[in-house]
Amino acid sequence: QVQLVESGGGSVQSGGSLRLSCAASGYTYNRYCLAWFRQAPGKNREGVAFLDFDGSTSYADSVKGRFTISQDKAKNTLYLQMSHLKPEDTAMYYCGVDGWCDWGGMTYMGQGTQVTVSS
Repeated sequence: QVQLVESGGGSVQSGGSLRLSCAASGYTYNRYCLAWFRQAPGKNREGVAFLDFDGSTSYADSVKGRFTISQDKAKNTLYLQMSHLKPEDTAMYYCGVDGWCDWGGMTYMGQGTQVTVSS
């Protein structure tokens, strides 16, 4: 059973930083993609960052240069380092895993962690 548990969200002022964590377990893909999505109130969920099995990464244009996705395989943990945060980054952030990277969503998603950025 795949389990994804996010943590690290919180409230921060514009320009600040946060690091989100996602403890992942139970997936057995030989080739997999790990990702972060977010959903702001009244908006559709959007892909934020992807980490493919070969180590390649992809980012939404809105977060390029500010967010970094990484993985600690020994700890089975996915991270999202967020810097230079803006009020428009306010959203619920979810991690996901699937056999491939899909900007539309992943088969397995966590429950989310809230990030609020104030101006």
